[in-house]
Amino acid sequence: MPFSKLGLSPSLCTALPGLGYTTPTEVQTASIPIVLTGADVFTRAQTGTGKTAAFGLPMIDRLLVRQRRSQRRHPLGLVLVPTRELAVQVERSLASYGRAVGLRVTAIFGGVAMTPQIRALRNGTDIVVATPGRLIDHLQRRTIDLSAVEILTLDEADRMLDMGFLPPLRRVLLDVPRSRQTLMFSATWSAGVVQLSSEFSRDAQRVDVSPAGGAAPTITHRIHPVDLDRKRALLVHVLTQAPAGQALVFCKTKRGADRVGEHLNGVGLNATIIHGNKAQGARNRSLADFKSGRASILVATDIAARGLDIAQLPLVVNYDLPLVADDYIHRVGRTGRAGLAGRAVSLVTPADRQLLRDIQQLLAEPLEQVPVAGFEVTSAPARTDPRGPLSHRAPRPAGRPTWRGERFRSSRDAGTRSRERR
Repeated sequence: MPFSKLGLSPSLCTALPGLGYTTPTEVQTASIPIVLTGADVFTRAQTGTGKTAAFGLPMIDRLLVRQRRSQRRHPLGLVLVPTRELAVQVERSLASYGRAVGLRVTAIFGGVAMTPQIRALRNGTDIVVATPGRLIDHLQRRTIDLSAVEILTLDEADRMLDMGFLPPLRRVLLDVPRSRQTLMFSATWSAGVVQLSSEFSRDAQRVDVSPAGGAAPTITHRIHPVDLDRKRALLVHVLTQAPAGQALVFCKTKRGADRVGEHLNGVGLNATIIHGNKAQGARNRSLADFKSGRASILVATDIAARGLDIAQLPLVVNYDLPLVADDYIHRVGRTGRAGLAGRAVSLVTPADRQLLRDIQQLLAEPLEQVPVAGFEVTSAPARTDPRGPLSHRAPRPAGRPTWRGERFRSSRDAGTRSRERR
């Protein structure tokens, strides 16, 4: 089915083949016609399925093609995303979709100076792509006016909830018109996300194109049991086995990512590191090195890795299992994209048993446990603690500081974390 059959205007459809869009994906086929009607939409879809075009194309069509652009400089569309990298990615995609109709799109996010963003907003823009924290900054300074917004999109809504962005989202809600159209895209339909949909939208139509098992069927999942003190050595083993290629390695803390990256570089592997404590310029350089192939391994935390658009990434390694099972789906969604084959490898210690059980509940097929010769587990499993899954973290050596993770649950921390992520 061509894009023109979905109801998009010819001025948009004509340019799509030149951007590599020939046939709509499943999420685009299901979502675009509904968005064009003006109805609220709540879509569940995995990363790499084409969801940016699924909301971006009909947004541009409704705002710029089907109505005359207002003489006002205030944005007509607002897209909220959880991270800086995703803001940049979405802004670039929207700009390419709307080039033929003269779309003006502005990305606003933290870690960079506000002055260029203020200048772009004053000059006028049609769609703003923003992270919640920096958007709140602009609202407080009155450098942005959301009173003309007709379409609000929440991309990766589940991730924004995990990052504690609910209070900022509610703050933004006060500044956009109640009559707006609301679009929500999420990889999961957790209870929190469903509640968010009911709070932000009106009778949203649900679109579900997520695989039954939560992850793309083109991904193979493999578990390597290992003792805690042998994890780094096993990681090097995994990364140096054929078939060689680029790999994304996930760690649960920023300091852990630094140490793993330094170790990999120390043994001769070309690794780069990205996490929330890195300056925006350093994050951009790390991504550029990885995308260009100058670095073969990217070591990242969950938050920093959101929005990475890496074509044909063959391997994702969970050096640390995520503390929230849904994050496993987000992580492995970086591979096996657009129907391509992908591998997900997790290094699992005896202390990870509960986390592993939680992840298994999200998958249709059993996780394949494959012991690696020379890395057999010799330590006993950690004893169950009644305080819950967080107690199953591997024990830290005496004298080491306790590291604060990158995931906060209480709304009390939300304002602090919003500033940290900007």
